Amino acid sequence: ALTKQRIREWVTEFSSQGVYVSFSGGKDSTVLLHLVRSIYPDVEAVFVNTGLEFPDIQRFVKTFDNVRILYPEKTFIQVICEYGYPVLSKRLSRIIGDAQKGVKYALDYVNLEGSCVKDNKISKYNANKYKELLNADFYLSNKCCDIMKKTPAHNFSRNFDKKAITAQMAQESTQRTDNWIRFGCNMFDAKYPISNPMSFWTEQDVLYYIKEENLPIASVYGDIVPVGGQ
Repeated sequence: ALTKQRIREWVTEFSSQGVYVSFSGGKDSTVLLHLVRSIYPDVEAVFVNTGLEFPDIQRFVKTFDNVRILYPEKTFIQVICEYGYPVLSKRLSRIIGDAQKGVKYALDYVNLEGSCVKDNKISKYNANKYKELLNADFYLSNKCCDIMKKTPAHNFSRNFDKKAITAQMAQESTQRTDNWIRFGCNMFDAKYPISNPMSFWTEQDVLYYIKEENLPIASVYGDIVPVGGQ
């Protein structure tokens, strides 16, 4: 009910023609699309085909009506050759990658002596476990997601004046948790306004909804089996 309320607030602000569902073909965004279209059946969905998705995901997306497919300007190979590899997390890849290039803030963050202190806390990136990455013979970078997924979506939002609704959940990363705490579900005043009406959902919430609503999901996920037969 709260998620639907956040969706209504977003659509009230921008209209049903002024928003779109960011649809990856995954189980989370499948739930989101079902929720949005249960209230606003005509809302467009947008799928960014990076070329890295499972063939089954790509086929599954095409079973839905009113889905626009976007493509990045560069391939994954081109991105990693030009910028570097995404490793472990986007934030870590950015910081380690900048440290490899000699950027001062990043060098401080990954100081292996543990001397970087911020807000009276030693940076969590001051860890010997990152030494091999720092000294790797390849660059790290977080540009993969930016170039292959975010840029096509942002260009679409700008060109068609539509604001995104995504299935991001706070539990997925520290950064998403921080954003939810700071801005809530609907980020009206962000540089790229975005609605994350499922921010407070858990993985079990998603699976339960799929089971209860008998939603079709991509076969790569297998079957959803209730624990203890419940």
